[in-house]
Amino acid sequence: MTPRWSVVIPAFNEAQRLPPFLEKVVAYFEGRDEPYEVIVADDGSTDGTPEIVEAGRLGAVRVLRLQPNGGKGAAVRAGMLAATGVYRLFADADGATPIEELKRLEPMLVAGADVVIGSRVLVDPGVSVTTRPHRVAAGRVFNWLVARVGLRGVADSQCGFKAFTAPAAGRLFGALSTRGFGFDVELLLRAKAAGCRIVEVPVNWADQAGSKVSVLRHGPGMLWQIMMARRRIRRRA
Repeated sequence: MTPRWSVVIPAFNEAQRLPPFLEKVVAYFEGRDEPYEVIVADDGSTDGTPEIVEAGRLGAVRVLRLQPNGGKGAAVRAGMLAATGVYRLFADADGATPIEELKRLEPMLVAGADVVIGSRVLVDPGVSVTTRPHRVAAGRVFNWLVARVGLRGVADSQCGFKAFTAPAAGRLFGALSTRGFGFDVELLLRAKAAGCRIVEVPVNWADQAGSKVSVLRHGPGMLWQIMMARRRIRRRA
């Protein structure tokens, strides 16, 4: 039976943070009483992450082992292309955005959106975003720079909670070439170029300890990846 939802979770050395989030994901979908699948796209972990996930024997969870480590973009791409669901979500392994926030994205897909992205920037009185001040400032600067290179109309390109219809996922991830943390922007640039209907919705989000990406540390490399992606997209337009 075709899953209604596929959830792709990229993971690199997430032996501590991933198992509790996986349990919540499985419990959420088991409560919906509909077919689903969860794909852990393990990006060459060396801490036993895939073995721990497989030993947990949780519901419809399977591990996609990728070797060697290729970057978050490569892991998400592989997971999304392996997915079979009618709708497909990728979510960060730390569970910064609770899986229950899917209820905010799903109606937009059902109503006709091709891509629905969670946002930590859009204001909603029913949503809480908890993060450190320096990350807020760095994120604003990064999003301003991203807008300057062509991704306008998106308040938060980097939230790791994005959903797609199956056709949009196949088309966009099939063409995705950015392997690192800058992949989100290439994905959205391609979606805009393809005429996809993109909707951004506020989601609850809480900063988690152990983050593997820092705008200050990885920002320059991400911007370079984005510039190269924009050049490739324009050449093929």
